[in-house]
Amino acid sequence: MANYSQGAQVEHLKYGLGTVLSSSDERIVIKFDDHGEKKFVTTMVIASLKKSDRQPPAEKRASRARKPKVAAAPAQA
Repeated sequence: MANYSQGAQVEHLKYGLGTVLSSSDERIVIKFDDHGEKKFVTTMVIASLKKSDRQPPAEKRASRARKPKVAAAPAQA
């Protein structure tokens, strides 16, 4: 059985490129670039994975939603 350690870059037939977050003989967790985090039974997914030699993608920082600016009401005399 192939050994996929934490941080390994992999390619899945369906989900594409991803990074191994954790793995054991029973389970493997992979964060895919376009499909998010997926959990698999290791023995069932090993045939669908191959190692990739790409560099890990840079983590994107979450952006905050900004509050819309409210126009000031004209002063009444």
